[in-house]
Amino acid sequence: MLSTQYRNILLKVAEASVRHGLKHHEPLPMNLAEYPETLREKAASFVTLTIYNELRGCIGTLEAYQPLVTDVSERAFCAAFRDPRFPPLSAGELPHLHYHISILSEATSMQFESEADLLRQLRPGVDGLILEDGPHRGTFLPSVWDSLPQTKEFLRHLKLKAGLQPDYWSPTLRIERYTTESF
Repeated sequence: MLSTQYRNILLKVAEASVRHGLKHHEPLPMNLAEYPETLREKAASFVTLTIYNELRGCIGTLEAYQPLVTDVSERAFCAAFRDPRFPPLSAGELPHLHYHISILSEATSMQFESEADLLRQLRPGVDGLILEDGPHRGTFLPSVWDSLPQTKEFLRHLKLKAGLQPDYWSPTLRIERYTTESF
């Protein structure tokens, strides 16, 4: 768990990266020496932007490959300007923007014999899932449980997000789970 101080630093970095992006069309450049060692450790994150509690952008990474503070800066920029579901953020939206950061644990493979077995293993409100089968891939953060609290519906919607039919099932289907620290 990150301290309140470190959480606040990351929230400020996310906001600064969006402001920088409005002017320079790129994420805030990071000087890692300016940040505590904890925030320089490799970690994967998602940054979700909302305006009046409505989604305005959400972009993340599933694997830790760069320092957390850099990942947050880049994800915030991408959520504001590169989420394909939305037009790029405008300066007029900036005062209404709310930032939410999720830091992901390492994903672990789930072992299951059937869809019913998988559903029994799911932990609503705790698990984020990555679903993969061939070229199809999708993820839901644990926060999605707030709008899809039933395990069966959660999985059906995740299949749709991955480009599969909601009743799709195959022995080649792979599921990984992860948790998040969100603020």
